[in-house]
Amino acid sequence: MRKNFGSKSWLYPMPVLIVTAYDESGKANAMNAAWGGIFTDNHIGICISEGHKTTKNILATQAFTVSIATVEQLAACDYVGIVSGNNEPDKFAKAGFTAVRSEMVNAPIIEQLPMTLECEFVSYDEDSNYLVGRIVGVSADDKILTDGKIDYHKLHPITYDPINHHYIELGEVVGKAFYDGKKLK
Repeated sequence: MRKNFGSKSWLYPMPVLIVTAYDESGKANAMNAAWGGIFTDNHIGICISEGHKTTKNILATQAFTVSIATVEQLAACDYVGIVSGNNEPDKFAKAGFTAVRSEMVNAPIIEQLPMTLECEFVSYDEDSNYLVGRIVGVSADDKILTDGKIDYHKLHPITYDPINHHYIELGEVVGKAFYDGKKLK
């Protein structure tokens, strides 16, 4: 037996993405977004409403970064999701974040979040609030690398549970992609 919940925006796991952009004067702002992901080899799509300060900044500067929220920065990442940059001008600093200018795009990288996608603005649809960016670079702090690759055990990424409103740390590896299914051939 299955229970039908109707139409809901539920999906597991949902990433916790911290989207950042400079305003026209060069001040950094960040927001927490869970409705996003990769949709082509070098594009990311994120659903964020036009009323967000970060959305306004992206439209003005044509660039943004997307960092992966981590266990270590959970409170700061949640804070930038519950406080509006339209009402709190020092939101970025109050989160305890430090901005470092991206070498690839005119957008800030959050020093405290060790993995960042650096993106050029491609499009924004006001009807669906769908933002598309072209990923021009991915940067990662050396502390989360193992053998030159990003190691999620060191990254400690969190996901969002949209049903219970929890943040969840990713767990253990349970299989090998593009390999384990071969036994069924």
